[in-house]
Amino acid sequence: MVAGAVACAWAWQLQGQLQQANSALDGYAARIADLEARLSDTDEGMSQNAAVQAAKIKELDSEVRKLWDNVWKQAKDRLGKLEAASKSHSGKIAANEKSVKALQDKADGAAADLAKLKSVSGDLSRLMTSAKSNQAEVERVADTLNRINLDMAKLNRQVKSNEEAVKATDAFRRQVNGSINNLEAAVRALQAAP
Repeated sequence: MVAGAVACAWAWQLQGQLQQANSALDGYAARIADLEARLSDTDEGMSQNAAVQAAKIKELDSEVRKLWDNVWKQAKDRLGKLEAASKSHSGKIAANEKSVKALQDKADGAAADLAKLKSVSGDLSRLMTSAKSNQAEVERVADTLNRINLDMAKLNRQVKSNEEAVKATDAFRRQVNGSINNLEAAVRALQAAP
């Protein structure tokens, strides 16, 4: 599309220069026609000798030749410039086409990367959902562990309390056993006495 636009602009520029050249040619043609008319008037209105008329014809021919040479020189210069500009524009168009193709390739690559990222995004979304579910499960397990720890702490307090009670009972039993042993010894001593 860029190449077409550049070609259209170049063609428009050439058309404008061609119109200018045609205008110049029309001006030169009018001038030549005026000179020829003057020559004709001069030829008809005055009867001069052949040498004077030949000199005027030679002068007019020289003038016409100068005008045509000038027109040809200008047209040749313009044509050369236009051809050089055409080559330059063609090179720029080719470079722009390569640049557009490279940009298109990059855009295609970016689209492929975007598709991959969308796929990864879906995977991440599923992972986030799974992670939230796992987080809830971990919190539930942590709550259960906290309850178990509280229950164990209660059990440890009860065991300690029971150990103290057992120790107290054991001390009382030893004391009672000691008293019983003393009583038995006293009873035996009384039974042994006559």
